[in-house]
Amino acid sequence: MDPFNLEGKHVAITGASSGFGHHFAGVLAAAGARVSLGARRTDKIQARVDDINADGGRAFGASLDVTRSASIDAFFEAAEAALGPVNVLINNAGIEAGAKTFMMIDEDDWDSVIDTNLKSAWLMSKKFTERVVANELGSGNIINVSSITDTRTIKGQFPYAVSKGGLTRMTEVLALEAPRYGVRVNALAPGYILTDVSRILLESDQSPEFMKGIPLRRYGEFDDLDGPILLLASDASKYMNGSVVVVDGGHICASL
Repeated sequence: MDPFNLEGKHVAITGASSGFGHHFAGVLAAAGARVSLGARRTDKIQARVDDINADGGRAFGASLDVTRSASIDAFFEAAEAALGPVNVLINNAGIEAGAKTFMMIDEDDWDSVIDTNLKSAWLMSKKFTERVVANELGSGNIINVSSITDTRTIKGQFPYAVSKGGLTRMTEVLALEAPRYGVRVNALAPGYILTDVSRILLESDQSPEFMKGIPLRRYGEFDDLDGPILLLASDASKYMNGSVVVVDGGHICASL
C-alpha cells in the first residue's frame, strides 16, 4: 500500500489561483485527491480546474474571500455539493505589504496582511472543523502554509513576518485543541522559493547575497515542495500533529 496515495481524499486549497496553491492543486490531484480551489480570481481558478480535469483529475473551483465568514461558508457548501465532504484543508492564502518597515506601513496595510494571512487561517480552520464534526467524518487534516520568516526575517518584511510567526504559533495551539474533534494540524514552512512574485527580488542584484545564506546554494523550485505537501496531506503523516516542516535548503540552520 502506498501511504502517500490520496485516493478518496477531498482537499480544499485557499489562495489557489496562483503560486503555491495553484501548484499544489495539480500535485495532489495527480496523487488521486479530489481538489477544490478557492480564490477571489475565479477566472484563474477555472483555468486551473479545467487543466486538472482535462488531465483526468477531479477538480472544482469557486470564489472565496478568506476574510469573510459568509464567503467561507458558501465555498465549503459548494465544494461539498460538487465533490463530497472535505477531508483536508490547506490554508495557503497570503499576501505581502511590499518591502516596508513597521514605520512605513499604515493601518490598511496591517489589517489587510493580518486578516488575509492570519485571521483567515483561524476562520477557515474553525469552519472546516465544524464540518468534519457535522459530516461525522471522524478525522480531518489541516495544513497551514507558513514561512521561514516565522523565525528568521530581514528588515522590510513587516507585517508579513509577524503574520507568519502568528500562523506557526496558531498551528501549535490548534494541534493541542483540534484533536478532540478528530482533526490534526501541521504547517509547511518554505524558504526562498522562485515564484512569479519572488523572482523580482531573488533574481535582482541582491541575489548573490541572499544565496550565501543558503547551504545548498540555490533557491527552491515549486517541485521541491511536492514531497512535503504529499506527506502532510496524506496518511503518511497520520501521527504528525503540531509539526512545522521546513523546506529551505538549510537556510534556518545557517542563521542559528
